[in-house]
Amino acid sequence: MNLMTTVSQRTITTGIATREGTAADNADAASTYVLADGTLGAAVVDGIGHGPHTSATAPLLAQVAARLSARRGPLAGILAAAELVADEGADGEEADAVAVTVMLPPGRTPRAAWVGDCRAYGWDGTQLTLYTTDQTMGQWARIHGDIPIEVAEHHDAWVRVSLSTATVATVREVGIDDQLVILTSDGIHDQIEQGAMEDLVGEHADQPQALADALVAAARDDDDGYRDDGTVVVIARA
Repeated sequence: MNLMTTVSQRTITTGIATREGTAADNADAASTYVLADGTLGAAVVDGIGHGPHTSATAPLLAQVAARLSARRGPLAGILAAAELVADEGADGEEADAVAVTVMLPPGRTPRAAWVGDCRAYGWDGTQLTLYTTDQTMGQWARIHGDIPIEVAEHHDAWVRVSLSTATVATVREVGIDDQLVILTSDGIHDQIEQGAMEDLVGEHADQPQALADALVAAARDDDDGYRDDGTVVVIARA
């Protein structure tokens, strides 16, 4: 799926791309929404697993998160989406997911919020900067313990916070003052080498849709032949 929205009066351009992985059904989703005053909200949602509700619910979570991020801020976007999956449902199998959201008011610094291991990057024209910190057991171990790298990597798939458990205290927020903001699911940043990702951003920085397309196309299968769903939102502001 490739979408592009241009807000000509505000010179904000977005590109969205998503690609199904090797498992059945795409459990990722992305959405953008623009208010009447030009404020942009955007979200990337990565469903956990491929349960019966996940691929159907993820687009709804992304739409809610994007709209509320534009209206009330990225924290509100995360928490609004969280309310939709806070209960496991009558069958005990309601979807769960991780997410990253951003709010970009005209003329002001974008703000991002996230739970889990979706990410927000910024590009200043020469350097790609990761602004988020994965909320996983692997990353927690790296920060708080001296453990072998292979042990940390083994626990990278274990998220410590998801939408169903998100609270005001556990949602992280950050400002991003770069001209290009990139939101990704882990099917992008875990399956593209950092150097290759930086090269693609440098090559396509002036074309958000081309960059989103290039990033999802660049994700490669791992050694076991598995490739996760990959989703990107690119936001460029003049």
